[in-house]
Amino acid sequence: MVWPYGLARGANVVNWSLAKAKDNLSEVVRRATSEGPQSITVHGEEAAVVLSKADFDSLRSPATPKTFKAWLRAMDFDGVDLSRDQTPAKELDL
Repeated sequence: MVWPYGLARGANVVNWSLAKAKDNLSEVVRRATSEGPQSITVHGEEAAVVLSKADFDSLRSPATPKTFKAWLRAMDFDGVDLSRDQTPAKELDL
């Protein structure tokens, strides 16, 4: 399984069958908290992933700013050239 950036913590990820995960839910949660995401399979296919609360929170996007001004302040403009083009406008014959 390919984990999102920042979630892979090593080779301790276990693929649990659904039946085994049901029987060992506390162990699945303990490992998700201490070792990283735990994959649950149904009929051999990955169906779900158990994450720690910290991993889940890291995947959630931050709250959307409530105003346009707050949204602009939250933007990262480093490296963006915001200077005005000083080229004279073209002459038009109307």
